[in-house]
Amino acid sequence: MFVVTGTGTETALEAKKLQANVYVAMRYWYPFTEEAVHQWIKHTPPPKYLQVRMEDSYLSRLPVSIIKSWYQRQGYINSMANLIEKELQSFAKPKEVMIFFSAHGVPITYVEDAGDPYRDQMEECISLIMQELKARGIGNNHTVAYQSRVGPVQWLKPYTEEVLVELGQKVVKNMLAVPVSCVSERIETLEETDMEYKELALESGIENWGRVPALGCTSSFISDLADAVIEALPKILPKIQPKRACRDIP
Repeated sequence: MFVVTGTGTETALEAKKLQANVYVAMRYWYPFTEEAVHQWIKHTPPPKYLQVRMEDSYLSRLPVSIIKSWYQRQGYINSMANLIEKELQSFAKPKEVMIFFSAHGVPITYVEDAGDPYRDQMEECISLIMQELKARGIGNNHTVAYQSRVGPVQWLKPYTEEVLVELGQKVVKNMLAVPVSCVSERIETLEETDMEYKELALESGIENWGRVPALGCTSSFISDLADAVIEALPKILPKIQPKRACRDIP
């Protein structure tokens, strides 16, 4: 799915009059970041006069723009709100549905000791989505929890499985799950949410369960990704003029 998202972004960039090659890289699965860099080098090799051993130096001097986050972009917020609004209509009584944001968790030490802004950004993201829904006249109650914890260490709380049981005991009957931190379908959505959490919710007293699909290649989302790329491009690219190595002339 990420590869398809990359292809979609490249197509969206072309539609916005920007010719660019898009490469997909991941930290823990294929294609790994190193593979994506090598693929880029293969398609965009350094000047021929640069020796192979100078390749790293050449890459280190290329201009780079980094999109640090995009959870707060209006295009992304609108895309999420569109999906939620659509899925609410599948319930007999849309206004009575609890919107349940389930975000992927991380060990709490990442946030409290290492200073990772993930929790603050996730909560701000959810707040922005709910503000957009409210502007559309959708005032449903909502809550947030964190899923996918593994191992003995403490992760971000509250935990999804505990909140589901608690809400079921509080006589919440209609629930719409939103995998807010997953932009593509994966094991956390297809198995953990659709199977394990749904079963737990129904066992806990929740009668009607729904789930918002991941954004995937939603056109408004892909278009906004392309806009983010265009906005992040440096306006003036410095010229790279590596010095040639001097050599004696026989």
